[in-house]
Amino acid sequence: MKKSNVGKLALAGVLAAVTFLLGLTPIGIIPIPPANVTLMCLPVIIGTLTTSLGLGMVLGLVFGITSVIRAFTAPSVLVVPLLGASPALVVVMSVVSRLLIPVAAYYVHKWISRHGKWEKTSVGVAAAAGSLINTVFYLGLMLVFYSITGLDSAAVLGTIAGVGALNGSLEAVAAVLICTPVVLAVNKVRKKEK
Repeated sequence: MKKSNVGKLALAGVLAAVTFLLGLTPIGIIPIPPANVTLMCLPVIIGTLTTSLGLGMVLGLVFGITSVIRAFTAPSVLVVPLLGASPALVVVMSVVSRLLIPVAAYYVHKWISRHGKWEKTSVGVAAAAGSLINTVFYLGLMLVFYSITGLDSAAVLGTIAGVGALNGSLEAVAAVLICTPVVLAVNKVRKKEK
């Protein structure tokens, strides 16, 4: 196994551990009722942009599993009704939206940096895209699943929209501010090692 592959696997392992730590402690989920601001997408984005899409998907799955554990042990006010109506849909909502984070971050980064320019910009925009796709799909699936299960989706539409706008914005800003310097620093060290 190549030295660079071992380094990528080690980094992915550390980021998976950080994801679990963030997800299962108050550090990674900041409750702002009626929902939570999550920082757990940060290791997924960092891992994707410093290793590969494949390892990013693994990290997204770790985030999804952690979200499922959190949903069943300490659900937010918005998740409680859906959990009562269909625990399986809560699992789908928690995992699918997290698997889309690395896909969005990877392809946005690839598209912007395809000419080898604007590395800082491409990382920042990719971080924001990964964070926003998580928010949009998580809350979007929640709304769809409310309707599918017969829960009153009209009653929570305003709350979901407000949560999406406020929490989604805060999470995207945090992703840009934290992921950009970390990814650039890791990639710089990698280039020196080559």
